[in-house]
Amino acid sequence: MLNVLVICTGNSCRSIISEALFNHLGKGRITAFSAGSQPLGRLNAGAVALLQWHGISIEGMSSKSWDAFADQPIDVAITVCDNAAGETCPVYLRPVLRAHWGLSDPGHVKGTDDEVKAAFEATYKAIERRINQMLALPLEEMTGEELVAELNAIGKIDG
Repeated sequence: MLNVLVICTGNSCRSIISEALFNHLGKGRITAFSAGSQPLGRLNAGAVALLQWHGISIEGMSSKSWDAFADQPIDVAITVCDNAAGETCPVYLRPVLRAHWGLSDPGHVKGTDDEVKAAFEATYKAIERRINQMLALPLEEMTGEELVAELNAIGKIDG
C-alpha cells in the first residue's frame, strides 16, 4: 500500500478532492491523506458538494496542517498548487518522494453558478484522469526515481 499525501496551502479544495478521489479509486493500492501548510480549518463548500454529487465519501475529512502527519509514514507527497497562477507551493521537508500536479483552484472562480460548477467539475476530471494514469502504472515494481518521473509527467496532463 502506497501512502500519498496531497498538499496545498489551505487544504480546503483541490487537496481535499484529490484525497477523496485517491481513496475512492485507489482502494487496496493507495491510501491518501491531504494537508496544508496554512490550513483554512474548513472544507470548501463547492468541493464538498462536488464530491457528494459524484457519490464520493467525505466522511472524516477535514482541513488540517501537515503537522498532523508527523507520525504517519508517507511515501509520496504531491503538491497541487498552481504555479501558472503565481501560487507559491508549500515545501514539505520530510523525506518522501515528491511530485507536482498543478491545478487551478476552482474555489477562487467567480461567475455564475454554472460557471463555478463547471470549474469544479473540470478540476475533478483533471484529478480523476491523473489518478487513473497513476493507477495504471506498475507502482509496486517501480523505483522511487521512476515513480517521481512518471508522477511529474502525469502532473502535466490537463496542465
